[in-house]
Amino acid sequence: MPKTDPRTRFEKILKDDLCVGCGLCQSLLGTEKIRIDKAVDGDLRPVVCSELDEADVDLVYDTCPGTRCEGIPKADISSAPYHNLVWGPYHSLTLAWASEPEVRFEGSTGGVLTALARFLLNSGRVAFILHVKASEDEPSFGAATISTTVDEVLAAAGSRYGPTAPLINLTAALDRDQPFAVVAKPCDLNAIRNLAHRDARVNRLIKYMLTPVCGGFMPDQAMGRFLSDNGIDRDQVSALRYRGRGCPGPTTIEMADGTRRDFHYLDFWGEDESCWSLPFRCKICPDGIGEGADIAAADTWPVATPDRETSATDPGTNSIIARTNRGVELLEAAIAAGYLDDGGPVDIEFMNNTQPHQITKKRNMRARFNGLRRAGRLVPETFGLRLDALYLENSAQQNREQEEGTFVRATR
Repeated sequence: MPKTDPRTRFEKILKDDLCVGCGLCQSLLGTEKIRIDKAVDGDLRPVVCSELDEADVDLVYDTCPGTRCEGIPKADISSAPYHNLVWGPYHSLTLAWASEPEVRFEGSTGGVLTALARFLLNSGRVAFILHVKASEDEPSFGAATISTTVDEVLAAAGSRYGPTAPLINLTAALDRDQPFAVVAKPCDLNAIRNLAHRDARVNRLIKYMLTPVCGGFMPDQAMGRFLSDNGIDRDQVSALRYRGRGCPGPTTIEMADGTRRDFHYLDFWGEDESCWSLPFRCKICPDGIGEGADIAAADTWPVATPDRETSATDPGTNSIIARTNRGVELLEAAIAAGYLDDGGPVDIEFMNNTQPHQITKKRNMRARFNGLRRAGRLVPETFGLRLDALYLENSAQQNREQEEGTFVRATR
């Protein structure tokens, strides 16, 4: 059988819709070989600029979160006192919110990740934060950024639901040879955990990995439809804020002429998960709950639905999953230093009630992967995410339905 050439093998990731546009491949191989750019559909995708060799593509397959997903290291898994088949290893489940009113107000929920990043800088634990902010060129997009001050961190607060390449500068960040923290999506942290096997600097320099519990991001075409359906000329959009300034607060679109349109979170995303517009890769994500993070922060709305009447005035509260000893120590230190307020412990039932879609996705993922495999698609390798054990807990009918549905979508 003829051997697949490196470029074809690389582009198989794109063909099979496994790319999340994180930018890691450009960071690792350099812009002379790979450049992240807008694809025809508007989303961020790698473009091959020159010849790739086998070593290049092996590196991509070993680190890409589309082909490989790994959580915290085995030693951290073993040291965690609690384990749950869905929620994974953890030390504590608690409620918390930013102590500073401005940080809590500007943040996506309770401002916890922003507050933690500010504490890390002010305490001298890290030299900078690698995270994302709103793009200056494409208002609906996010842009990778490095913050060295608490004001820069606050200026970047708020969710980024549009296409974003948060790891596009990861190699440059490691090259600084300074301790830093990363705030990024769970799949981005999966990629960094993968890279740790290839680059010893990851574990030496990245002191903390923080993430929101993630339901996926909005493809660029879906954003275009939303704007068009609401009579908004995309070329005239000067700024876009997805949420924050309330919990979840409004989706705010500002125009070049100074006018502003506010939409409720539920009108933007839809009333339930069935309305969400997501990339295919998000629908087969094995880790929306941040198993690669030291700390993951989640929304706390009952059945994952904010109240229409209070979403603009709710100050916001996060549920916090501390997965590692580092995460527990950081959480306790931030509370003691006055950066976070402690709302007390919660339990697995609370997490299940406030994040029901994460349970559904996690339990169905092995069956969905089976459907991908039947369709001849690439299937992400997973490590330590318990997909087989969850599959065995499902009914045979549920697994068949999930496999068949994914097979049909993958072959459509």
